[in-house]
Amino acid sequence: MTLKAVILFAAALTCGPAAAQPATLICGALAQKLAQKPAHGEIRLLSEALFEAASLDCADIAADLLNAGASLRARNAGGASALSIAAAKGSRNVTGLLLEAGADIHHRDLSGATPLLRAAREGRRRVAATLLEAGADPKAADDKGITPLIAASFGGHRRLVDMLIAAGSEIDAVDATGKVALSYAAGRAFTDIAEILIAAGADPDGVWGHQLTPLMWAAGHANDAPPPDGIATAQMLLQAGADLSRQDDRGRDALMIAAGRGHADMVDFLLEHGADPARRDKQGKTAADLAATEAIRTRLGG
Repeated sequence: MTLKAVILFAAALTCGPAAAQPATLICGALAQKLAQKPAHGEIRLLSEALFEAASLDCADIAADLLNAGASLRARNAGGASALSIAAAKGSRNVTGLLLEAGADIHHRDLSGATPLLRAAREGRRRVAATLLEAGADPKAADDKGITPLIAASFGGHRRLVDMLIAAGSEIDAVDATGKVALSYAAGRAFTDIAEILIAAGADPDGVWGHQLTPLMWAAGHANDAPPPDGIATAQMLLQAGADLSRQDDRGRDALMIAAGRGHADMVDFLLEHGADPARRDKQGKTAADLAATEAIRTRLGG
């Protein structure tokens, strides 16, 4: 079957009573778009069309493209296969179709990411479940050491984190920057995910890259995290056994980090729980010296 015949057939599928449904309209638009492409270089065009069908979860079009000769081994400029694209986009129907057709579930794109990792980055829980059931490796990291669990923890995808832990993910896998899943969860102030990770065996007082602990990450949490969430995460870590007096490789503790990041509410919380404002880092600076604002400096007695 030629590319033109495939596209015309796919377009015909969109003309029935179901055409009013959004998904059908999207796939119909894709069919019409593909029908406008020239007929030369059909193998390349078939593969490109398959990538688009994978992105939009147009399973009927994808199936016809495969029957017409589109290759499961084709890669886009980033080294992603159609399965990788479907996984990242959450295209459940096409993911299932490609797996049944024999797509490589362990394929890595140019960054070293597997389809499961790409799904985890985007929080595609249902596609991730399909991939895991088909034998995807939950421990497979990309070239920067990012695992699906780390990606899901960073993204705040609680149910996906649960699923990956149940599938056998390595709780304390360390990425190239020296962070683990708990570091990311604490730094993003995802208290619920931090609790899940600790319940699964993550060390609430673990020391990783640059001698940073989860409490230090919570103290210096991302600016887009609500301050109450940061405090809730810090409180949970303290209750789980985190040591408030630990210092990183610069000699800075959680209080210094919170002060430097401008987190006034966190500074108050840590002071209330016994943080020492007189402690100095390796350069002889106190939390007050490092404070991002004059208000925080005043709180610290500076």
